This record gives sequence, C-alpha cells and structure tokens, in this order.
Amino acid sequence: MPAEKLGAEARTHALVTLLAHGWQHDEARDAISKRYKFADFTEAFGFMTRVALVAEKMDHHPEWANVYNRVDVTLTTHDAGGLTDLDVTLAERMDAMAG
Repeated sequence: MPAEKLGAEARTHALVTLLAHGWQHDEARDAISKRYKFADFTEAFGFMTRVALVAEKMDHHPEWANVYNRVDVTLTTHDAGGLTDLDVTLAERMDAMAG
C-alpha cells in the first residue's frame, strides 16, 4: 500500500516534534531537512551507512549529501507528493542513530 501524505493534524503534530529536534520544514517542497555534524568523516560516513541499512529495509531513501564531517538530509515521499509517516519515522530513527 503506497504511503499517503500526512493529514493536517498529523502534520502539525509531527512538525512540532521534528522542528524541536532541529529539523526544518520546506513548505514549497513539503519536505523536512536537517544538517548533522560529526567529529570527522569516518563518523559521518558510519552514520550514513547505518541509516542506509534502515532506509533500505523501509524502502524509503533520503536525499542527502556528505562533506567531510557533515551530512545534509532532506526527506519527502516523492510518490505521495510530500510528507508521510515514512519521512517522520526515518527522521526519528536518524536522530536516534546520530546520538
């Protein structure tokens, strides 16, 4: 079953929580984004590897870029045309993995 965009109430609840944890909402894209910083490249790449394994199991993949100790992430569900529970779940898991 394809993911569906979050309804108004679910979106508001999710965004309040995510914004409090450093995520930003891009209204134009209906996406969320965050920059993670690590001690060095090895830690940043290790984070990306752990996230990649989770994302693959979820069949939901982030848009991301890595430069040295930074990982910039954008989450949106392209098939649904915006934010879904998949994005919220992956964001929460990423925050937990980033420690």
